[in-house]
Amino acid sequence: MDRVHSCAARGQDTAAVFRKLTAQLPEGARGAQMVVAFYGCGHDDNLLAAELRRQFPQAALLGGSSAGGLMTERGVIDEQGIGLLVLEDAAGEYGAAAGPLGHDPAAAAEALLGQALASCGCEGQLPELVWIYQAPGNEEAVLEGLRRVVGNACPIIGGTSADETVAGRWRQLGPVGALSDGLAVGVLFPSAAVGFAFQGGYEPAGPSGVVTGIGFQPDGASGVVTQGHGREILSIDGEPAAEVYNRWTGGAIATALAGGSILQQTTMFPLATDGGRIDGVTHYLLIHPESVTPAGGLRVFRDVAAGTRLFAMRGDRRRLIERAGRVSRQARRSLPDALAVAGALVVYCGGCKMAVDKEIGEVAGAIAESLHGAPFLGCFTFGEQGCLIDSNVHGNLMISAVVFAR
Repeated sequence: MDRVHSCAARGQDTAAVFRKLTAQLPEGARGAQMVVAFYGCGHDDNLLAAELRRQFPQAALLGGSSAGGLMTERGVIDEQGIGLLVLEDAAGEYGAAAGPLGHDPAAAAEALLGQALASCGCEGQLPELVWIYQAPGNEEAVLEGLRRVVGNACPIIGGTSADETVAGRWRQLGPVGALSDGLAVGVLFPSAAVGFAFQGGYEPAGPSGVVTGIGFQPDGASGVVTQGHGREILSIDGEPAAEVYNRWTGGAIATALAGGSILQQTTMFPLATDGGRIDGVTHYLLIHPESVTPAGGLRVFRDVAAGTRLFAMRGDRRRLIERAGRVSRQARRSLPDALAVAGALVVYCGGCKMAVDKEIGEVAGAIAESLHGAPFLGCFTFGEQGCLIDSNVHGNLMISAVVFAR
């Protein structure tokens, strides 16, 4: 890796902010091989994409909107911000593609991965890393499509694009411009090593139970309904899921048992599945409850299968602040021979950002310290994808870091 640069600026006028960004970069950065952009959803991202193509004509471009701002090694910028991570790596290969998810997200993801590989002349090759940024709702299907090509043989890491108020204004950015219900895929063949880590910042609270009912879903256009998996948990151990969850959490959603949003009440009390063990220690894949249905079910931000054991989890603000630094440190330590970090990409859940609130600046500071001041760009997402114990998975309330060696 030759050089990695991060830059960020804020303002209401997208063109003016972009000028501020390019003023922070050295002239040689125009020859960059990859550029990642995160921004508040109020920005004109089609204009941003056009400016990025003009400024970085050789680069693979991708990114999207981030919930309420972004972060770099210099701190946090609010929802009026745009941030870039610029990779100069003349000896590496980088490709990108983006498009709508359509009626078959798995097939779309598979096709876009092929396009990304073809864009850098690497058809049929296995990347060191696949980076993705997508619209909410079809994360598991996207991973299924990508695994058809690369399996779990290389890490698939990224996030679900977000907005400030869960109002559906999220956007994805790729070589063709901006999308609202799409997927951006990047393939990375860097000339130096890549390290990564993917974790949650919560611990088991004690209770657990088995999912015994899942909301019906149509199976494609055929009209057939299935009850095997989905994002509405009807029952746990044969009881209404919301009642069980409320009991497990000591009444965290007592005022919402008749139905309604519980997003804020549940941030410190997620559910989880068993993600496997390393050295006898269980790693959990988190699930964020989003609302209670009128029938007493729980709507969540991750697919869950009937028969799955769920674990009640708990967190606190201090742990969520410190965990991002620990994840970044773990990613750095995964590099061979203690190589120095040239730069990093960080994904931090938007729900965790909401929980730490005004202390989000400490999160950025913890990451910067763990990376010894190396440039990084971080986004706040509504879902996180990463490699957990050799499997590429989708979770909620998670943190990931990808570090690039010099």
